[in-house]
Amino acid sequence: MAANSSIEWTQATWNPVTGCSKVSAGCKNCYAERLVARLQAMGNARYRNGFKVTLHPDLIELPKRWREPRLIFVNSMSDLFHEQVPVEFIQRVFASMNDSPQHTFQILTKRSARLRKLAGDLEWPVNVWMGVSVEDERVIHRVGDLQAVPAAVRFLSCEPLIGPLHELSLAGIHWVIVGGESGPGARPMKIEWIRSIFRQCRAAKVPFFFKQWGGVRKDLTGRELNGRTYDEMPRHPITPSRREQIELVPA
Repeated sequence: MAANSSIEWTQATWNPVTGCSKVSAGCKNCYAERLVARLQAMGNARYRNGFKVTLHPDLIELPKRWREPRLIFVNSMSDLFHEQVPVEFIQRVFASMNDSPQHTFQILTKRSARLRKLAGDLEWPVNVWMGVSVEDERVIHRVGDLQAVPAAVRFLSCEPLIGPLHELSLAGIHWVIVGGESGPGARPMKIEWIRSIFRQCRAAKVPFFFKQWGGVRKDLTGRELNGRTYDEMPRHPITPSRREQIELVPA
């Protein structure tokens, strides 16, 4: 339930929750759902419930035992803010992150409304980065929800990018990831969509990370854009001078 990760923008994954359900078009070809089906068929006990939301309380304290600092993607196989995850469980996950200051935790959700609603009930240590998925303009409201959250670092994952995002609000956003869909049934990503986001990031001085072109064989399409790779990351840890730049956007 925790392993080194091949995801380009993180180093490890930690899954105190597994399983999810679809909430928008970006979920159509969910990689986690495909992977869970394989793991269940292999007899992995953690996935005996398939893709149903399942809590793993015995894994909550796991990061405390990892001494070497890592970038950790929280719930790569689920969504911590899924409506079936109790508030108390989310609070326990946040407490564990607070007690593991050697690591940096990256949380990503599509359930931005619940994130915004619960934000005041959670403690937000500086080692927690909070992000939302924004796959096209139909879900651009998620950005506003994220901007109201008191995370030290707030980021957007525009993956799978399946439509244009020409008018992103990047106030209070510290990082943008862009990537195409991969695997069976992958939907195409247009280069003008990427360039638009790139220009917006440059204008707002927001770090830009290009993860992949995607496609059925992402290993063949690669991750170069304009003849180079973009692996930009937000500055961390947050310094006092940087804090002035990340004041919350009013709700």
